[in-house]
Amino acid sequence: MFSLPSRFVFFFLCVLALHSWSFASEAIVKGKTGIESIDSLPTYEWDIQTTHNSLPLTFLCGLFPGGGQFYTGHYIRGGFIAGIELALAYEVFYNKRIQKDRRFEMAQEFQDSVAFYTQKMLAGGDSMTVYQSRRNEFANHIRKISDVKIEQEDLRKSEMTWMIGLHIYSLFDAYGIWVNNRGHSVEERPVTAALLRSLVPGWGQIYNDEYGKAGLLYMGLLGAGVSIASRQNVVDYYLQRRRDLKAEDPKSADIDDMTEQILYFRKNRNQYIWGISLIYLYSIGDAVVDAMLSDFDSPAHLAFGPDFRGGLQATLRVDF
Repeated sequence: MFSLPSRFVFFFLCVLALHSWSFASEAIVKGKTGIESIDSLPTYEWDIQTTHNSLPLTFLCGLFPGGGQFYTGHYIRGGFIAGIELALAYEVFYNKRIQKDRRFEMAQEFQDSVAFYTQKMLAGGDSMTVYQSRRNEFANHIRKISDVKIEQEDLRKSEMTWMIGLHIYSLFDAYGIWVNNRGHSVEERPVTAALLRSLVPGWGQIYNDEYGKAGLLYMGLLGAGVSIASRQNVVDYYLQRRRDLKAEDPKSADIDDMTEQILYFRKNRNQYIWGISLIYLYSIGDAVVDAMLSDFDSPAHLAFGPDFRGGLQATLRVDF
């Protein structure tokens, strides 16, 4: 069973893999190198060029899940984005609401029981110890429901953030498709410039015209950042619960349970801290590599010129 951070990291890697790998969609790419015999070859690409070149329509359709991808003819990518966004929207706005209402109804019943036995205790009598025991039992049920509430709210925040992050990615990706439709740039980009820009998250990818990667980066950083803050909020909640429990009953067996929950959510928080660090370092390396390969398709790599014997020679230049 995957832990919560593992599931979101797995989801992020799936989107990254989907963006990086090619689907078997055949496309003729023209004007890429300037050599007709090469440009006319069928290729399999992620950023296939389409005839839909309206930027306003791309962003207008992009307001809907996967709409920008559907408009530009990238149906598989658009379907993937729409499916994930709609599933998260259902979970956040419908399923979590039903669970919240159910917990509220249960808590209301226990609160009524606590109020009932509190009145019995105030009235006095020989059954004071019994009334107090029953009151504490129902009060403990309320605390348990409160624990579930804070954990479910933490999950809801994370899911909503990843949903928003995925939509941000879809908008960046749709813009990248529009840029690619205007022609694939084979201009050489200095590695040093890419490295310096990549210190600002996403700038290195934008510099290399890799807008989809920039969107993925922002999705990962946003999701991980909010998850870190949300996990810390849960840790603070259980720390306060443990302090209150120690003050009420230092020998309570629930103190160990509180300690386990604190350690568990601290571990989750730390996993996201490591994750956000790795994502940032990956973005720097990715920007540098893309800059090194920026002019890989340039015809300048394959040139013909005279040799010393009065003939022609072919020169192939490969940069590393």
